[in-house]
Amino acid sequence: MNTSWAGQLAGFLRILRDTGLTHLPGTQKTPLEDLLQEVESCTNCRLAKTVTNKVFGQGPIPSLVMLVGEGPGREEDMTGLPFVGRSGQLLDRILAAVELTRQDVYIGNVIKCRPPNNRNPLPDEMEHCMPFIRKQIDLVGPKFVVTMGAVAARSILGIQGALHSMRGKFYLVDGRYYMVTYHPAALLRNERYKRPAWEDWKMLRAAMNRYKADGTLPVADKINILI
Repeated sequence: MNTSWAGQLAGFLRILRDTGLTHLPGTQKTPLEDLLQEVESCTNCRLAKTVTNKVFGQGPIPSLVMLVGEGPGREEDMTGLPFVGRSGQLLDRILAAVELTRQDVYIGNVIKCRPPNNRNPLPDEMEHCMPFIRKQIDLVGPKFVVTMGAVAARSILGIQGALHSMRGKFYLVDGRYYMVTYHPAALLRNERYKRPAWEDWKMLRAAMNRYKADGTLPVADKINILI
């Protein structure tokens, strides 16, 4: 999905939901469209009452690489698209540095609604959204998943501790290779995170290039179950 198509599709599904329609006559929805409609109609937690637009995700399907952040910010809430503010601009530059673009990766978030004042998601909010991101990862089918920020890493991988202790390695879960790194917003707030973050992205680039060249996959810590 390109940026305009993702936004148009989300808006179109909201119209269908409001009019009581679930699909166009004579058409069959894809599994990803089914999931998008589930997200759009979800009222399972308090965030649905304050959100302007739910932010589902964007990118090619299938995709070799999927990026997962914590949740939408103000700009994302206004547009319904992931990573479009200052952190998104920095993410674009990071992707370019490792020879990727937004057209090469799928981008999503653990939670689909912006928490008020960009606070951290509460445990019950995370619990309600986790089935969505798990299914989204399965449908996108990435070989490499980059979790950006401690909240994303802890919720998806179920590992604890400070982010600096989680990064610098790959985690193998159900045939997918997960990497933990700093959220772009953290890099904007703290210059000292930029060097280790760059080491993480170089590690991804090297692993991705080896995989493309001859199918070689990186050494990884095996995790049996995602939380």
